[in-house]
Amino acid sequence: MNHRAPVCGPNPLGYEKLPKLLRAYAVPSVISMLVGALYNIVDQIFIGQGVGYLGNAATNVAFPLTTICFSIMLLISIGTASRFSLELGAGRRESAAETVGNAFIMMTAAGIGFLVLVQIFCRPLLLLFGGTPEVMPYAETYTRITVIGMPLMMAVNGMSHIARADGSPRFSMLCLVTGAVVNTVLDPIFIFGFGWGVAGAAWATVISQAVSFLIALAYIPRFKQIRLTRRTFRPQPAVMRRIAAYGMSNSINQLSLTFVQIVLNNALAYYGAMSEYGSDIPLAACGIVLKCNAVLLGFIIGISQGSQPIVGFNYGAGRYARVRGIYRLAVTCDIVIATVGFLIFQLFPRQIISLFGTGDPLYFEFASRFMRIYLLMLPVNGVQMLSSNFFSAIGKPLKGAFLSLSRQVLFLIPLILLFSFLWGTDGILFSAPVADLTAFLVTTVFVMKEFARMRKREEKRG
Repeated sequence: MNHRAPVCGPNPLGYEKLPKLLRAYAVPSVISMLVGALYNIVDQIFIGQGVGYLGNAATNVAFPLTTICFSIMLLISIGTASRFSLELGAGRRESAAETVGNAFIMMTAAGIGFLVLVQIFCRPLLLLFGGTPEVMPYAETYTRITVIGMPLMMAVNGMSHIARADGSPRFSMLCLVTGAVVNTVLDPIFIFGFGWGVAGAAWATVISQAVSFLIALAYIPRFKQIRLTRRTFRPQPAVMRRIAAYGMSNSINQLSLTFVQIVLNNALAYYGAMSEYGSDIPLAACGIVLKCNAVLLGFIIGISQGSQPIVGFNYGAGRYARVRGIYRLAVTCDIVIATVGFLIFQLFPRQIISLFGTGDPLYFEFASRFMRIYLLMLPVNGVQMLSSNFFSAIGKPLKGAFLSLSRQVLFLIPLILLFSFLWGTDGILFSAPVADLTAFLVTTVFVMKEFARMRKREEKRG
């Protein structure tokens, strides 16, 4: 390969004003994340209107596979972007290029392997994820089609993170926005026009991911900071291990969401069957609430990913004051946005749920209550996500991994099991805000200690 030489001048990540940098990197990243959430929201709305709440329950049962795919993608893409930024900050451009080449190899192998395994074990996986006899036909149809596009989703999101770290956040945004537009146009055509139901929503998703994939490929000859050669794509196990290490905390955070979803789905189906709501209403309500929350998380994760290249570059260059400054700025933006979302969810739950189709009064009653209680600590629960990514960006993946595990695995899953045993479905709802508050307190201690270490290094350096 013979690509044009990279630009070798001073990197603006090291000197530009932090608010301007965060705005330039975070806004396209937020839009990209919102587009990802939009894929699920649009499917959910059209399926709810065209199929009913059983269709919504089916997408909720299938959703853990998406989060597993996303966790693999984050392991590679965030790990690549973090190592890429650190290497650039330290002036090692050839090592940064090798990171990208090995990331391409990892994404290709992971995408194909995931597709094959899901097609083989589709039905037992969906049963594990909480599928009921009424929901399973819809869930299996939806899953077997959407999994075809998951390798493409891995590649698109991987290239999106790499392009952002390379200084092209707008291109990163373009890949995902274009796909979302295609998906939004095709969903009503396939679901209502062709009468394909959940299969129509699934094919719309696959086609839109294929379009995004073709756009992502166009960035390969356009890198700004590195030059890709044939040697760049030589497999290097040591480089792959470092990529995986840097991406581990984000991947674990996403994978832990899968475990939460599995436990949540099964607990809701089991204890819901003992209540007046039955099994399917809680499953459908849970899917809607979590995907509405995913829109807000799109802002939080987008800010986190937008700050990652700034944090990584400046930490690699030893500019610790800028590292602390960008973290504080990102957390402030997160809390403000999360508070606005919290007020919307608390004040207008029924109106939001009505967007996803009709249901009986019990359905709206449970879904509204689920939204209000489960998201009670929303203003602060994004701090843990930002902080786990922060530790990965500064090359401390084990701390990031611990914070990723804290909310989902160490606190939420045990609380779901304990509270549901004590108080049934009410216990499931209240487990989330208790876990969110506990994780926030633990995260605050970790970050304060890390900031103290940075200040000591500055003092020693004089």
